[in-house]
Amino acid sequence: MPAFVERNAILNPFNIRQELSLSQERLSNLLRVSVKTVSRWEKEARQPTDPDQLLRLAKLKEIASLGRMVYTAEGLKEFLSTPLPIFGGRSGFDLMQLGDYEPVMAALAADFEGTGF
Repeated sequence: MPAFVERNAILNPFNIRQELSLSQERLSNLLRVSVKTVSRWEKEARQPTDPDQLLRLAKLKEIASLGRMVYTAEGLKEFLSTPLPIFGGRSGFDLMQLGDYEPVMAALAADFEGTGF
């Protein structure tokens, strides 16, 4: 994973959570923070300051953006929730929970290009 996240990039946790149809609890698990922290970010219109959290949030934003080009909101939620053979029987959410974003982005890119499974 790249160690650089553009400082001026706007990573709004609430918007990303909505785009991915996530609960605050699910987002907190993906970012490895408490639900209270996610709630505070959303109430105060802030983003994480920790570089690792920013990087994970940036990856989620990238997945949300690419996913919305490929699927409807409901279709993206189903894609991320369904265990798939290309993910070794895991779901996209499972992989993201482990910090393994690349296979999810690759599958979305393949679907976007029409070469997916």
